[in-house]
Parts: sequence; structure tokens; C-alpha cells
Amino acid sequence: MAITKEYKDYILEKLECLGSITYRPMMGGYLFYYQNIYFGGIYEEERFLIKETSSNEKYHLKEALPYQGAKMMYWLKDLEDSEQVKNIIVDTCKELKPKKKAD
Repeated sequence: MAITKEYKDYILEKLECLGSITYRPMMGGYLFYYQNIYFGGIYEEERFLIKETSSNEKYHLKEALPYQGAKMMYWLKDLEDSEQVKNIIVDTCKELKPKKKAD
């Protein structure tokens, strides 16, 4: 199933509480960054997945495979509680490194 622009816009709207979210298209989906840190994206079947870290285990999110051959990620299904979403993403990014800038 193709990922729609409407779904991407819906995710961005739900992430507005974080302020500095950027994204880029990648292989039919979208990768999302918070403060220049890649933390997740939209993958097959319009699923918003975030990286697994020890900081976000406490949320007990369901695991999902973004695509064949990838590492498992957490499926962030419920995006209605903006404070919860913000906390999950901030906690996720605590252990991740910013992307390197191109020279």
C-alpha cells in the first residue's frame, strides 16, 4: 500500500508539539527527525514507527518490522495524547545521535 501525503501531513500535525520536526522521503515512505536526530518514520501500510531504545521501553509499545531485513521498531499507533507522544519521542532521542552534516 502506498503511503499518502495525507497520512504524512496527519503525522506532522500530531508532532507539532515538538516544534522542530523535519522529514524526508525515502523509498516510498518518510523518515522523521527531531533536532536533527533520526528517530522513526512512516513505513509500509502507513505505520508510524520509532526506533527502539532502552529509554522508550517503559511505554510498552508494540513491535513492528518496518520492512523485510530491517531491525524491529516500535509502532506508535495512538497519537491523540500530544503530551504522551512528545514524551515518547524525546525519550527515544535521548540515546540517538544527530545525523552527520555533509561536508
